[in-house]
Amino acid sequence: MEINNYSSRNIQSQSRKKFRFDWILTVILLLALFLYGWQIWKAGSANAFYTAAIKSMTESFSNFWYGSFDPAGYITVDKPPVALWFMAISAKIFGLHGWSIVLPSVLFGVGSIYLMHRLVAPYFGKNAGRLAALAMTITPIVVADSRTNNMDATLVFFLLLALWFLEKAIVQKKVWAPIVSFSLIGIAFNVKMLQAFMILPAMYLFYWLAANENWKQKVKKLILATVGLAVFTLAYPVSVDLTPASQRPYVGGSETNSELELAFGYNGTERLLGQTTGTGGTFGAGMTSKSQSKSTGMPSNGKIPTGTKNAIKKGGNGKATMPTGTPGGQKGRQNMGAGGAFDIGTIGPFRLFQSSLGPQISWLLPFAITGLIGSFTYYHDRKKRWYSLSHEQKQLVLWTGWLVPVYGFFSVASFFHPYYTIMLAPPIAALFGIGTVSLTRLFKDNTRTSWKFYLFPIAILATAALQAGYVYSYYPWLTWLILGITIIASLLLFIFPKNNASKISMVVATITILIAPGWWSLTPTLSAESAMIPTAGPSLLSTSSSGPGGGMSSSKVNTKLLNYLEKHQGNAKYLFATSDSTTAAPYIIKTGKAVMAMGGFNGTDPAITLPQFKKLVKNGDLKYFYYSGRSGNTKIINWIKKHATKVKSSLYQDSNSKQQFGGFGTSTSKGSTNKPEYSKKSATTPNVPKGMGNGKNMPGKGVPSKIKQSTSSKSAAKTGNKQSTKKSQTAMPTGMGGMGSSGTLYDLSTIYK
Repeated sequence: MEINNYSSRNIQSQSRKKFRFDWILTVILLLALFLYGWQIWKAGSANAFYTAAIKSMTESFSNFWYGSFDPAGYITVDKPPVALWFMAISAKIFGLHGWSIVLPSVLFGVGSIYLMHRLVAPYFGKNAGRLAALAMTITPIVVADSRTNNMDATLVFFLLLALWFLEKAIVQKKVWAPIVSFSLIGIAFNVKMLQAFMILPAMYLFYWLAANENWKQKVKKLILATVGLAVFTLAYPVSVDLTPASQRPYVGGSETNSELELAFGYNGTERLLGQTTGTGGTFGAGMTSKSQSKSTGMPSNGKIPTGTKNAIKKGGNGKATMPTGTPGGQKGRQNMGAGGAFDIGTIGPFRLFQSSLGPQISWLLPFAITGLIGSFTYYHDRKKRWYSLSHEQKQLVLWTGWLVPVYGFFSVASFFHPYYTIMLAPPIAALFGIGTVSLTRLFKDNTRTSWKFYLFPIAILATAALQAGYVYSYYPWLTWLILGITIIASLLLFIFPKNNASKISMVVATITILIAPGWWSLTPTLSAESAMIPTAGPSLLSTSSSGPGGGMSSSKVNTKLLNYLEKHQGNAKYLFATSDSTTAAPYIIKTGKAVMAMGGFNGTDPAITLPQFKKLVKNGDLKYFYYSGRSGNTKIINWIKKHATKVKSSLYQDSNSKQQFGGFGTSTSKGSTNKPEYSKKSATTPNVPKGMGNGKNMPGKGVPSKIKQSTSSKSAAKTGNKQSTKKSQTAMPTGMGGMGSSGTLYDLSTIYK
């Protein structure tokens, strides 16, 4: 069996060859650009939690450096700011628009596709590189993530770039290359913290196996690389923690105002073991029970597939109905996890194949696993001992070392969002591309008497069976089409293994298993999806069906309330204060004014004490507090209820008033010192937004800018699919995070008069 001789010298000589235009790769990159970038001008506010921070970061360097959520620099977002830096720079250059804040994610997404090709093609051939790039391009969650202003597309790009420099370290044997590679992981840490470290074991192992140097040189370079990793990992969080708290914003998401605590707590161990801090506002028992999810046909993860191209019609009742189709054939809530995250399936080794996560990431996973087995066999050099690894096998160790730990994490973790599974996209895509080439060669090189002969048909049939289960609830006809074509193709391979029919059958079978993930990946693009909790699936295409970004209710700008607050703000530093960032974000985006999210994103961060709050009120820096019903600092809220004056609801609540979604623009109302009107002082509990209960059943992050309405139980409108799903309409809760007609406004300026 021929083994490619990819020595360091050969690879270097290849790199010196004259550049040849690869039109197939170019088409794949253009496809990625289309999928990730088309209709991003309809992105609205995307993830409004981060969009508000981006707007604030463009106001001052201090806000930019710390990733401040609000223009006043009161509190940061709950992630490091590196990814937001790129978005803020884009917004500074092009202005704050939906497309400008999403643009960096689009570019990083396309860049990742190119890097996939560059990481696979030099060692396994152009076809393997192209297939790997294509597989990642049409991975549904990659498309959905690359269309938002979340951090995940940025993270994956830096991880792949780190691997590219690691490959250069193997080839060139330069001391700087591994240092740069591991330093990039340090930068990636400051994109999304410990998530970046999940591939470190693979990097250390791969370098040790693949570097053609003596062990002393390897140890020396790995030590230097680790120093670079430590420096770039700790430089930012340590600089923040060493800055006096009075000179910087509070670190959102932390319990002790520490960036390091945030990294190893909320964004570290809690992701694995379950959320134990800040659970009062956003994550709770979920929006629906299992039985309700089944009866209504609501997506079992409590999310509403969203797009932002259609706004609610004027004169509507401010509610949106939940679509009755379920993405990926989901059967109801299975496991919220200890931290109360979205439905992420049942903990176990097959979690990633379940309908909760599988339709976002696992379409090609069976083929990738089978391809790994076949590739490791195919690239074994029989001239060497069984334990000696060829260079190709060492490359497989790298991708396996990425796949296995991340797969294991998502199999047992308790607190994560489904879109985090983008971390699995690169190794699955790489092993699919490599596996397709190696399995087809194994099929050609072996006969029916060898087990290797059957690997390609097994990979095709296993993948087709999984995909058939995913698509059945939407397109039964596609289920039978996928199964029919792949079964017929496999039979032809058995009957005519050595003629042209086998070649055609392999090509047709491979194309067939790309159809369904390709269609799923197209749905965010067609629906102009740029949600805070990105997802993909035909339910996004339901006619006039959408909900607010992945499970959050509609956070809207109450125009009447905004006008009232601006009219009476006077010289106050803050337009108003509220418990959480979800309520505050649309108003920061709309006005660019400081709104205090007292407890950060969840409303539970101990960012301010009662004495500090009293001082702000006494000094006239804060005149109004809006209570939306979400949990927060109990002491402060109770003090407000006891001493502050309720503003007449008729002055800021009007069911017929125009309520805009938290979009871009500036408010035209000017500040005024006009005396406000009040209702009789009362210490009673203010109204809780309808449908909120105690405010604990609110999954999700950020605020959508627009939502669509759904009354159809057909998961994919315009397809003619007549699957029978029980029709039911579940009204979205109003005022849930957004300031609609339900919350209570308190005037604090009367307390110290």
